[in-house]
Amino acid sequence: MKMFKLIEDVPSAYKKGTKFFLISHSEFIGVKSYVLLAEDLKRKIEVTEEELMSKFVTIH
Repeated sequence: MKMFKLIEDVPSAYKKGTKFFLISHSEFIGVKSYVLLAEDLKRKIEVTEEELMSKFVTIH
């Protein structure tokens, strides 16, 4: 399972350094979206491919 680390704060939601699990991805009319589950397993967020590349870094 892929893990990502947030590299910049998300206002009122998550702080820099929060880890996320990639739980699903989809593509509709050329727009890719990803659903990430926070490491504490309490909340999910949906991001576009551009947000994933700019605000997250892959960790192993």
